[in-house]
Amino acid sequence: MTERKSAAFFRAEGVILSRGVMAASAYLAGNAQRLGERALRLGFVALTAPVHGLLGQNDRTLATRLANLAFRNMTEDRIAELSEEYARDILEDSVLDQGRELVKRSRKQGHRIVLLSDNLASIMEPLCERLGIFDDLVCNRLEFRDGRATGKLLDPVVGGHGSGRWIRDYADQHDIDLGRSVAYGGHGPDLLMLSAVGNPCAVNPDYTLRRSAREADWPIVEYRE
Repeated sequence: MTERKSAAFFRAEGVILSRGVMAASAYLAGNAQRLGERALRLGFVALTAPVHGLLGQNDRTLATRLANLAFRNMTEDRIAELSEEYARDILEDSVLDQGRELVKRSRKQGHRIVLLSDNLASIMEPLCERLGIFDDLVCNRLEFRDGRATGKLLDPVVGGHGSGRWIRDYADQHDIDLGRSVAYGGHGPDLLMLSAVGNPCAVNPDYTLRRSAREADWPIVEYRE
């Protein structure tokens, strides 16, 4: 009987990348085509940033939805252009060396490497293509109508408590043995993702995840500067 495969699931934000969704929102909003438009979009990002921070530990789905409302009525072409620019010029430099090492170790252990990100596909797809270290990418996608963004994300929204269910579905589809698999997360909503595998690890965890990881006796990794 053929042995089932295993996977390593990585939350991008905080584990692989030092920059999160709000940084991407600020970049895209700040590079809108007209000066007045930039000011309005950046103002919206500034207003939602504190709310995003408060919601991030518990309701990351709503926080992620808020972060992308700033793109409402931006053209699809402009978002694609700015996203590739951001991935190339900004986000690639924010890839954490310690995160790369975790990926390399997982690869040596024979795991399939899967990246989950709160960010948009228009940003993460070109980044992952440039890095070339992930087998699969799961991220968010904007809704467009008549060539313009509605400001809404297509369901299911990545980043919330649904990640545990998603991992189990992924395992069924790809014949993955979750008991032999690993997962790395850094936020409270990653709890169900980490609980779904046999080898969970909290990386630079926020308060919610740190407390739960200690109670569950999961390993905690702290990146060093």
